[in-house]
Parts: sequence; C-alpha cells; structure tokens
Amino acid sequence: MAISAAFFTSSSPSLTLPCKSHKPFYSQSVYFLKPLTVKASTTLDYSKVSVGEKTPSPSKTSNWQWKFKDNYINIYYEEHVNRENSDPPKNILMMPTISDVSTVEEWRSVARDIVERVGEVNWRATIVDWPGLGYSDRPKIEYNADVLEKFLVDLINAPNGPVSDSENNLVVFGGGHAATITVRAAKKGLVKPVAIAAVAPTWAGPLPIVFGRDSSMETRYGLLRGTLRTPAVGWMMYNMLVSNEKAIESQYKSHVYANPDNVTPGIIESRYALTKRKGARYLPAAFLTGVLDSVQSREEFLELFANLEGKTPVLVVSAKGSPKRSKAEMEALKGAKGVSKFVEVPGALLPQEEYPAMVAEELYKFLQENFKSNF
Repeated sequence: MAISAAFFTSSSPSLTLPCKSHKPFYSQSVYFLKPLTVKASTTLDYSKVSVGEKTPSPSKTSNWQWKFKDNYINIYYEEHVNRENSDPPKNILMMPTISDVSTVEEWRSVARDIVERVGEVNWRATIVDWPGLGYSDRPKIEYNADVLEKFLVDLINAPNGPVSDSENNLVVFGGGHAATITVRAAKKGLVKPVAIAAVAPTWAGPLPIVFGRDSSMETRYGLLRGTLRTPAVGWMMYNMLVSNEKAIESQYKSHVYANPDNVTPGIIESRYALTKRKGARYLPAAFLTGVLDSVQSREEFLELFANLEGKTPVLVVSAKGSPKRSKAEMEALKGAKGVSKFVEVPGALLPQEEYPAMVAEELYKFLQENFKSNF
C-alpha cells in the first residue's frame, strides 16, 4: 500500500497531518489516521485484562521501584514458574517489544510453555513492563534510548530487583527494539547475560525509517513529539492516531500479526485499555519519532551483534511475515558476525504472541544447545 503523509509547520505550535490511511504507528511501518470516533476512558482494572481465556496466568505479580533522577517509578513484573519442580530455578528475563501498546502479555504463553517443560534445568521466566508502557507507571519524562538502556541495566543489576538472584546466570529474551537495547547494553559491558535471544529485532522508529533523518524532518519529529506531550492537544492527537479500537485492530491485522484471523476481540480490548492509562502517550511519542532508536544505521546495528562474537551466544528469531523494511533488517543478521544461530518462524512483528508454541520451541532448543550441561 502506498503511504501518503506530510508535516506542515507554522509560527503557531500546531501540526497538520493529512493522510490517506487508517492504520496507526507500529514499529517499522508508519501510517497516519483520519479522525475516528473515540470511546471515553474506561474504568477497567487494566492489570487484570487478559488477551483471552487461554492466556496463562502468572505465578506471581508484583511491582519493583526503579529510581530515576530522585523519583521512584513503579515497574510491573510477573513470574512464571513450574510449581511441581522443586529444583533451584535459573532465570530468563523476557522484555516486551516496544510499541504504543507494549505489554507483558506478549510473552505469557511462551513463558508458560518453557517453564513447564521437563528437562535438566528448572527455568523461571520473569516478564517486565518497560517504564512508560504496559502496566508500569508512565511518568512524563524525556524518554530516549539511553533512558531505557539505563532502566534495563538497573533492572538486571539491582540487588533487590526481580532477577536479583540470577548470580551471573541470566538469559535475556527481547522483542523488537528491546532486543537491540539489550545487545547494546551487553556490548558496553553494562550487563552480562549468559545468552540473548532477539525475537523479530528492530532498531528504527516508524517515522525516521520512512521519512529519513535530515535536519528538516528531525525538526518536524520534534514538533510532533512536543505536541503529543501537551496536556489537551496531545491527548486529542493521541486518541486520533493510537488510542481507538479501530486503529488498533487495523494495526494488528495489517502488520503486527501475519494472519488477520488471529486478531481476537480480547486482544483489541486489552490493547485499547493500555492506551487509556495515565501518561500513556509519553513514551509512544518518543518511539514514533525515533528517539528510542539505539543505532542510526544498519551498519551500527550489525556492529552491536558483532561485538558479542565469542562472548555471548545470540539467537535471532526472524518472522516470515514481517513488514518489508523490518524483514530486511532481520535478514541482515543471517550469518552475521556475533549471531550464533538464526531461525525463522511464522508471524510478523509479534511472533512470540501470535505463534507462541513455535517461538517457545526455538527458544527452548537454544537453551538446550547452549546450557543444559553448563548450569
């Protein structure tokens, strides 16, 4: 589908976004929406919204306080364990794909599949929502790639954190931008996971990958970002672009899921509820305009992985039905230096949620191949 979009600036703090599509922003594909009728805010208990009846329930849910610039931010996390296995567990940290509707729910079925398998290692999976997303607090801070990297580093290294008992035996699974942030932190030596799995990894935000990063466009991205963060106009624009059920359904059916038939009403309800949380628009404003991008080019992207050669086993899980631009970045990692194993599964930008059994199988094989005799 051809994309038609334009930014217009004036002396007043306004931004016009004419368009020809009804699809919202998500990862590597970008669209602008015509105004839609938006429902009023709901009173659902968001932390209890489920994607569907078959969605596994976590063994434990809790909050961890992340200290950032003298402020404490409540971070939601949940644990999945095998209650019938009494052996000391080894930890897997699962970080959700960063998007406007990112949530721990993306990983639940994979987590349950892996921890319930009987093998030499008793696995415990901890899924953590990023600050500004999911069920974590969403304060009005200046989100960027460095802030999210600092969060991940603090999370992994915190003596009182959700994975504090990992004892240098932590495996990290990340989707989309989360995978790239993890690899960048590992390259710097700020975290030292014993293995990393990058599921449908991405690095470029929606607007920059489509419209480029020249100074003129960066100015317009800044204007859009600032507008989305304003008290009244920001909510109006956010409701138009992201926070409505038609937009979310279109997004999932067009490029988040590979098979539109897999997009259920429960998924749409859950994601819509997330967009109504206090402060919901702040981090998506950063994501859409590219300030959460850990690198600026494919060359830098490949270099991140290359630096882990011989140090950390890295699995890349590509998705067959990913959007063209996203798929090209994933394919660039096939045979790349620092990538221990490259596999492809069905799906698009969220294969871990759309095809959890297949993703879990590949991840579990990776664990067996590398660690069954090492832990």
